[in-house]
Amino acid sequence: MRIKLTSVYVNDQEKALRFYTEAMGFTKKADFSNGPFRWLTVVSPEDPDGTELQLALNDNPAAKAYQEARFAQEQPAVMFFTEDVKGDYERIKSRGAEFTMPPTEVTGSTIAILNDTCGNLIQITQLARW
Repeated sequence: MRIKLTSVYVNDQEKALRFYTEAMGFTKKADFSNGPFRWLTVVSPEDPDGTELQLALNDNPAAKAYQEARFAQEQPAVMFFTEDVKGDYERIKSRGAEFTMPPTEVTGSTIAILNDTCGNLIQITQLARW
């Protein structure tokens, strides 16, 4: 068994697609519609057949409340792992992303947090080498 898909609620799928592809550097994997429903996913270009991130529209009250509560509590909606958090911070920042926390050492890792412009905070994590 393996994890193939996880979702993040977004308040604008088109804006989210631009952010996750242009700022973060992910690749669009799936994009199709059925009436008002749009299935939209991105993947890491380093693992195009790996876990997909669905950019799910927060068009139901429960999804919207959940997304807004996490943001208000400054809890990241998604965590990505990297081997070079400082390099990724500089690359993503140069593409116009707004970081709420620059690379910061915490127990066991260095993290940076940014706003995805679609209602979420995103954490980038580099695990410490013991």
